[in-house]
Amino acid sequence: MRILHVVGDSNPAMGGAIEGVFQLGDAYRAMGHVQELLTLDAPDDPWVAAAPSPVHALGHQRTEAPGALGQWAEKLRPPTQAISWLRTNLANYDAVVVDGLWNTSTLTARWVLPRAGVPYAVFSHGMLDPYFRTTQPGKEWIKRQLFRVNERVLLRGAEAALFTTQQERDLAIEAWPGWKKIESEVVGFGTGEPPVRSPAMAAAFAEAVPDAAGEPYLLFLSRLHPKKGCEILLEAFATADLPANLRLVMAGPGDAGYVTKLRAQAEALGIGARTDWPRMLSGNAKWGALYGCEAMALISHQENFGVVVAEALACARPVVISDQVNLHGTISAAGSGIVCDNNAPSAREALATIMAMSREDRTAMGQAGRTQFDREFAMRRTAERILALFERSQNESTNNG
Repeated sequence: MRILHVVGDSNPAMGGAIEGVFQLGDAYRAMGHVQELLTLDAPDDPWVAAAPSPVHALGHQRTEAPGALGQWAEKLRPPTQAISWLRTNLANYDAVVVDGLWNTSTLTARWVLPRAGVPYAVFSHGMLDPYFRTTQPGKEWIKRQLFRVNERVLLRGAEAALFTTQQERDLAIEAWPGWKKIESEVVGFGTGEPPVRSPAMAAAFAEAVPDAAGEPYLLFLSRLHPKKGCEILLEAFATADLPANLRLVMAGPGDAGYVTKLRAQAEALGIGARTDWPRMLSGNAKWGALYGCEAMALISHQENFGVVVAEALACARPVVISDQVNLHGTISAAGSGIVCDNNAPSAREALATIMAMSREDRTAMGQAGRTQFDREFAMRRTAERILALFERSQNESTNNG
């Protein structure tokens, strides 16, 4: 099959969805299929040429759009080039996956895909989660108006709305009105097989985070964003009963003002000297960070999936996650990590518990995670489910034809 993914942009610094799209591409190719992307990147964005799959970048040249209204205006600029390209080239593809909602790429898909005759699915990647109702009420109101005229039309024409977990699916159906005539399917999510551990990874990590080299550390590896529970993790680390030489590595991109605030919090809590801020880690440095950590911690207020959780499991590292990460039930059932509430006292207890375990017990927990990854989170399984959905659609069309 030749599969087109329609996604807002292909910038890997955005993490999450686009990284998953690229991992799906690897899985498709391993099974003999082809992936291409239609994005609203500017053609000269540096990550376009570096992408692992061909990218048809048909966005506007980037402009400065001040404030929230300016950002929405930028998102809703008519994507005329992309719409024209998709209409002209759609017949060259066997199926389409639309990744994400409420952006110019979904506006492109909405204008072309319904009733066009090529099967497509919509992967919301957590964007239908009701968490955002309370944290961003103004933005949520705008989304609800757009849902009526754009997203709902797109979803009703799809073979299915794709979800990573049953919990995500249930929350979406409950939270969004007018779900009638929208098919849905849980296809899971995950990541690719990590590279085999090597000394080069440890060396790259040591170069990126020299103070943590040779020391035990807990790892946060995600965007530095209020949704991720960063303040909770810092407070829990500062107040838990932990080894005196244990460090906390807070690795990830983030808004400069927010990162400054977090660093000030660490200093005020007395853990500034034990906390490292290497920003985004990639390549060998990223894998060195994962393979070398005592545990990976993600105390999010909302997390549809958490690709980094699957990556940690793939590296046989135990995880500490909040019960707002939608994987928490399966992590508890597999014994591959510790689940806590998304507050500092509960997170403090979880960190203390995992560090009080013997090294042998933490290793066994990590091995349970590796077994779970093979069973549930290898991206090949998600790719197989998506391909099966499209194959069923093709077979039904043939039989009805």
